[in-house]
Amino acid sequence: MSTNGKYRFAMYWAASCGGCDISVINLHEAILDLAERFDIVFWPAVMDAKYADVAAMPDGSIDLTLFSGGIRNIENAELARLLRRKSSILVAFGSCATEGCIPGLANLTPTGDLLDRVYEGPSMDNPEHIRPSARVTMPEGELHLPALAPLLLTLDQVVEVDYRMPGCPPETERIAEVLGLLTAALDGKATLPSRGSVVGAGQSTVCDECRRDRGIKRITRFGRLHELPSLDPGLCLLEQSVPCNGPATRDGCGAKCPLAGAPCIGCYGPADGVVDFGARLLSAFASIVDANEPAEIDRILDGLPDPVGQFYRFSLAGSLLRGSRATRTTGATRTTGAAGATTATGEPIAPEPVLAAPGGNR
Repeated sequence: MSTNGKYRFAMYWAASCGGCDISVINLHEAILDLAERFDIVFWPAVMDAKYADVAAMPDGSIDLTLFSGGIRNIENAELARLLRRKSSILVAFGSCATEGCIPGLANLTPTGDLLDRVYEGPSMDNPEHIRPSARVTMPEGELHLPALAPLLLTLDQVVEVDYRMPGCPPETERIAEVLGLLTAALDGKATLPSRGSVVGAGQSTVCDECRRDRGIKRITRFGRLHELPSLDPGLCLLEQSVPCNGPATRDGCGAKCPLAGAPCIGCYGPADGVVDFGARLLSAFASIVDANEPAEIDRILDGLPDPVGQFYRFSLAGSLLRGSRATRTTGATRTTGAAGATTATGEPIAPEPVLAAPGGNR
């Protein structure tokens, strides 16, 4: 707690798009309640902040940290370990931190191939075939560029987290609920959830939140919305051959997508008790295919043009698969950390901290 009686708040983005920061800002007037109860001591998206300032804080002195984004490079891992030490409560905030999300799909491709695509792709003019280097010596000193790891990791594959809050991004009203709960717990007026809990979401599925009518699902095709005839606005989308991820996805979003006529894509992650999102969804889809012959089953499943995107769009990095065989070169497992994992160039994912480049703070 700060000397003025306020709690201390931090938020950081790692490998993510920044949408989670925007979802917090979208609290609108309620963000004034956050400012009234918390001193914001570190939030690079909205304020000037130096890593060295965080390193100088006493361990455990930040009361609440929301950490969004996956761990894709050594800087991400360094900040994850730093903020874990400095934070009393560390929340894996949003799909990227909890399950890997869209950046985790890069786990299908070796890092070298990713760099080839970026630096030799059709939109790049790079006749000298220049690639980024983790260390460059300049007259001013040695400069550091965070090295990419071979896999994107979820936050709890690198450090222990206290709570996980899913969503891409989390719904603003759920953020307000969680901030209210955690603040009340810090005040001694509420009990903290058990460590490791999912907060800001339910324990069932999007299907249970959805108000569309459901019957006996038996389909003979899968198709995208533009490929299907006019849909019944009140009937389950999956029963109308639209591949909807509601059966495997945790509730908490209000089923906004299916209620608006768009299929659930799974951004709130696996429902309670689901070990692997893709496996659970594949099982759900297979159970409604109205066919017995292998050729007919294949024809129906061919209606899913992007199986990986359908089954693991948000959860590949946190799944049992983690990535393709070519990229599964680390031994990281959930909650046990990633000690010993290295980048594609052999550097440790989280080396000794390099909190400031020569001549100043980063």
